[in-house]
Amino acid sequence: MTIPGTLDQRFSEATEPADWQTVTTALTSAELYWLTTVRADGRPHVTPLVGVWTDGTFVFCTGLSEQKARNLEHGASVAVTTGVNTWNTGLDVIVEGNADRVTGQATLTGLADDYRQKYGDDWDFDADAEVFDPDGTRAYVFRVTPAKILAFAKSPHGQTRFRP
Repeated sequence: MTIPGTLDQRFSEATEPADWQTVTTALTSAELYWLTTVRADGRPHVTPLVGVWTDGTFVFCTGLSEQKARNLEHGASVAVTTGVNTWNTGLDVIVEGNADRVTGQATLTGLADDYRQKYGDDWDFDADAEVFDPDGTRAYVFRVTPAKILAFAKSPHGQTRFRP
């Protein structure tokens, strides 16, 4: 699937929008992402985490008592960020959307396989119909379906918006 992007000339010296394939490659190959959720009192909460980009969505997991899980109990809006901290090279990507809980033995087992394929033994989950690691720390799994994706190219600088 290819999604056309719109270059925002107000913030761009680039003349062409970022390529969708380049953006999905950045999302797929990233080892680390930053998730922004909102606390019940409206304060933001940002945390680094691992995850997988699969089927045009971002998937992550969190322990049931972690701050991000508590935040998602009252509001599903999130932003997921990945990229590099350089000025003239690389690509930064932001995915905005809602985090929806994923359940079902077959779905969670498939997503656990995705984690193993990407991260090897570092993130090796068993799954039941409700969580990753059912006999251990238990982790909810969430899927972020993008409402908007922003890509920030570095050389030349350009901001591209995608609306999947």
